Amino acid sequence: MTAGAPAAGSGPASGGVTLRPMTAADIPAVHALEVRLFPVDAWPLQMFSDELSQTDTRHYLVAEADGGIVGYAGLMCIEPIADVQTIAVVPEQEGRGIGSALLTRLIAESRRRRAADVLLEVRADNPRAQQLYRRFGFEQIHIRPRYYRDGVDALIMRLTLTGPATPGHTLDDNPEETGQA
Repeated sequence: MTAGAPAAGSGPASGGVTLRPMTAADIPAVHALEVRLFPVDAWPLQMFSDELSQTDTRHYLVAEADGGIVGYAGLMCIEPIADVQTIAVVPEQEGRGIGSALLTRLIAESRRRRAADVLLEVRADNPRAQQLYRRFGFEQIHIRPRYYRDGVDALIMRLTLTGPATPGHTLDDNPEETGQA
């Protein structure tokens, strides 16, 4: 990062990890991670470009450590609903709170955009990601049978944002996290 005030939603999170807005220059590295982490359900490269171009309804972040991208997350918000489009952390960085930090920023952005609820889909066979979402107060509200290309169901989860903000999570919380929303 250059000297001066960080851009909105950027800055050090903890433990040598920096969260910042995703840029077009990040797309090749993010897509390479997407293919590595979600080979069956990976988004096409163009989808990341399309998402970033919709700044009025989208918000995407990357997590950097040791000069490289180690995680990313994205949000679509069309009032009154925010939807976590994706969230991922490389396995070698799991347990450092990066997923929690990314999710905290997405929830904060949802509140800033006046969303009443945050929704997401998570694989039914990914209990680690489900546990992360439950810690943040998400509740399962539905199942989408055979949602993923390999036939795995998606659990639809919702966080209601009415009322006071939930306590923020930092990278120092050391939660277990992973998974694509």
